[in-house]
Amino acid sequence: MKLILELQEDISCITEEKEDGKKNLFIEGVFMQYDTPNRNGRIYSKPIMEKEVNRYMNEVVNQKRAYGELNHPQGPQINLDRVSHIIESLEMSNGGKVYGKARIVETPMGNIAKGLLEGGANLGVSTRGLGSLKEGKNGIMEVQEDFRLVTAADIVADPSAPQAFVKGIMENAEWVYCEK
Repeated sequence: MKLILELQEDISCITEEKEDGKKNLFIEGVFMQYDTPNRNGRIYSKPIMEKEVNRYMNEVVNQKRAYGELNHPQGPQINLDRVSHIIESLEMSNGGKVYGKARIVETPMGNIAKGLLEGGANLGVSTRGLGSLKEGKNGIMEVQEDFRLVTAADIVADPSAPQAFVKGIMENAEWVYCEK
């Protein structure tokens, strides 16, 4: 299996005020794409993406364990000392996109992400997962049935998917995955 990293670009940044006056900062928009080759030369089919989004929602997001990091680490594991946000939702669309929403958290990396967003940085998000690839038409690598998300979104500077950049609005390594 390979470590699979995919980047998205069309993400918005929103702020919501809580009752105690503190504010939550969120990013939302296209987190993943399917049925469209990305800049990494890979394609995800709708059935594979739908199956994995449903599993990830049930087993990770709904359990409040869907963490994302500021930039991609070298491996597939989640590094709690690098967490910048918590993914709160993912939703499949019929247009080849998976929309998501994540809350920026008050950690050292979350504070860096917040500062960049508030400063007007144009950041993206990128998925990180494990799976195998098979060469398809025109040399495009097709992600196979064993694909498993590690995180639906790390915050990155240069996403591979055409529509995955964060817009601030205020108010490759190979890894072995053994399933036990």
